[in-house]
Amino acid sequence: MNHQVRDFKVFAGNSNKQLAEAIGKELKETLGKDFVGHCEIKRFSDGEIWVKYAENIRGSDVFIIQSTNTPSDNLIELLIMIDAARRASANKITAVIPYFGYSRQDRKDQPRVSITAKLIANLITVAGADRVISMDLHASQVQGFFDIPFDHLYASATFFKQIEKLNLSNLAVVSPDVGGIKLARAYAKKFNADLVVIDKRRPAQNVTEIINIIGNVEKKNVLLVDDIIDTASTFSQAAHLLKEKGAASIIGICTHAVFSANAVELLNNSPIDKLFVTDTIYNPKIHEVKNLELVSVAKTFALAIQYTFEYKSISSLFDTYKD
Repeated sequence: MNHQVRDFKVFAGNSNKQLAEAIGKELKETLGKDFVGHCEIKRFSDGEIWVKYAENIRGSDVFIIQSTNTPSDNLIELLIMIDAARRASANKITAVIPYFGYSRQDRKDQPRVSITAKLIANLITVAGADRVISMDLHASQVQGFFDIPFDHLYASATFFKQIEKLNLSNLAVVSPDVGGIKLARAYAKKFNADLVVIDKRRPAQNVTEIINIIGNVEKKNVLLVDDIIDTASTFSQAAHLLKEKGAASIIGICTHAVFSANAVELLNNSPIDKLFVTDTIYNPKIHEVKNLELVSVAKTFALAIQYTFEYKSISSLFDTYKD
């Protein structure tokens, strides 16, 4: 009896084709073969989404790269791609979600609201995904919303390399809110720096009022670290406050560059000397931000895909993030 040799294919939705192509390039350089497959994604005149895999994927391990940020079409597209792969008899289906949208809605923080992160997890699972790979969830407990394996990657190792090139001394690492302490602590430990926290209050949705700064940043080079910059209200207010408190320089670090509303204007008017962001989200607005450097996480995702296919541990990809 002839047994089919295991193989895998990487497919991309429309949310971030640039990152998907970069991941495919990394895989080709490492493994010497083109693993990027072709998937037709069309819209009917009323906007309804239609998906067809343009090649045979029966028995193959399928990796679908799609961030679920705005618009909601990106989420629906991902679900349909998963369903189409399942119905085409793919062996295993892994949803590679560089930016997991709705992860901020992880609990009932007020009456009569949805725990939307759990709803999205259910949709992805029911659609037919066998595994999810994502990066820097806003709330790490979202992993527990899934009843399938979830690999949580971190951008910190990639950012560490960029920070080391700057040769900064007298460092302080700042978390713009209490929820980001664990992330900031990883940077503080790595660079043997002081850890500073900003106490903020949110009187309304997407409105932030910064109250106090806990720690000393006077004459220090500051790393301002966060997982998401959305409206940039928190990030820019934090930068202004740090400058008022005597920070010598401010280096911003952010994984997911959502940049909604007037984020670009706020960032350009802030005292941030340099801002590092990753390419988990395709966002043309990043080119409008001064002193911004785009750092690719394609290699991290490529290795995660390779190791997943080969049944290898991916723990080496985030060892640097351990407490």
